[in-house]
Amino acid sequence: MLIDRAYAHLPDSSEYDRAAWPWSVPCVRQLLDGGLRFTAPITFLVGENGSGKSTLVEALAEAYGLDSYGGSAGYRYASSRQPSPLGTRLRFDATAAGRRMVRGPRTSRKGFFLRAETALDALRSEAAGKGLSVRVDQVSHGEGFLATFRDKFHQRGLYVLDEPEAALSFASCLQLVGVLHELGRMGAQVICATHSPLLTAMPGAEIVEVGEHGMRSAEWQDLAIVDHWRRYLADPNAYLRHVID
Repeated sequence: MLIDRAYAHLPDSSEYDRAAWPWSVPCVRQLLDGGLRFTAPITFLVGENGSGKSTLVEALAEAYGLDSYGGSAGYRYASSRQPSPLGTRLRFDATAAGRRMVRGPRTSRKGFFLRAETALDALRSEAAGKGLSVRVDQVSHGEGFLATFRDKFHQRGLYVLDEPEAALSFASCLQLVGVLHELGRMGAQVICATHSPLLTAMPGAEIVEVGEHGMRSAEWQDLAIVDHWRRYLADPNAYLRHVID
């Protein structure tokens, strides 16, 4: 692991308004009050749309030195994009193994940020620089993601993923589980925002539930996404009758 804790550093409270975004988001307020501790190499952030998962993972990527647009450490694809208010204020308590990457020059950092909304543009840049084994504009979205996992997720570093399952089939999600497990075993750290009960079932992973309560540890079997998928697969009509007239 590289990071023990992430927290928001605001030396002067007059600089921000807790009623304004992003400080009004419960998980961000928790970063201000006590931070987020990481206890396992793989951490999944789960929660409903609008809970703040993407805001959080984007800020974590920015604070580490990854481009908020997405892509490998050490590259800038969208340098004109303004850093997020949270990303500029986020700080890390690093492990002994992570201090050089976290506190050293940006070029010493290893890792990748996979941001679903801008992934294709960032991956095109990777491919143009000979960083990928495929041309992402010549394969499916999911195949481009799989090529990224195969070519870029293979060394110690910080890997931040925002809903990677969006482009993946069931079988491809299983491949991603294998890739992430291997990263954790080699000493890398993964922080992944997801809606996938398949990914979050990874043995040994930490699950953090994000919502109106802020952030709290959760067990896989207690997650709402797991409960809803079980019920839906057992009886789809129990849900569909409420949305289809």
